[in-house]
Amino acid sequence: MKKGGFLMVNVLAMLTIFVLLCIGAYLSMSIYTRHGEAIEVPNVKGMNIDKAKAMFEELGLEVVVSDSGYIKRLPAGQILEQSPKSGLLVKSGHIIYLTVNSGVAESAQIPDLIDNSSYREAEAELLALGFKVYDPIRVHGEKDWVYGILSNGRNIYTGDFVAIDSKIQLQVGDGKLNESLDKVEVEDASEDEEDEFDEFEVVN
Repeated sequence: MKKGGFLMVNVLAMLTIFVLLCIGAYLSMSIYTRHGEAIEVPNVKGMNIDKAKAMFEELGLEVVVSDSGYIKRLPAGQILEQSPKSGLLVKSGHIIYLTVNSGVAESAQIPDLIDNSSYREAEAELLALGFKVYDPIRVHGEKDWVYGILSNGRNIYTGDFVAIDSKIQLQVGDGKLNESLDKVEVEDASEDEEDEFDEFEVVN
């Protein structure tokens, strides 16, 4: 074989190997990325977390519980939200993030409100924490001053952790304290006048 022919064979062989390597790399990449394969995300909202996990695993999707919420009327473990949303197309191995009902109400710490704030201030602070504040209970005291806090009818105090869904009521002054003091002052003044009158003697 002539030298030129030998060189041509080598070049052709190298080109063939290069092409085969490119085809192999393309096929490998296609298999790795599952090129062209798409999975429609199912709707699992309202489904139990265990059932949803089994469904996603069967489809080749991964599941992560990223958050939890609390809805009293729903059972624990029920899915509240999902991301991506249902109907979207994703590749195998894609992660689906779920928000699940915890079954236990979130709790918050009671701030320093008792004998330290007005009704409006206390109500605003409790609402900001997520509590539902019901109509106040009027007690004998300075008008609209907070004297106590009740949770489901039970006395609670500063620093207590209370479930967000508890029935919170504030014990608030009815404003009759000042009225009582005024009455006492009037009665004391009347008694003094009577005592002064008794000191005078009637002369015939």
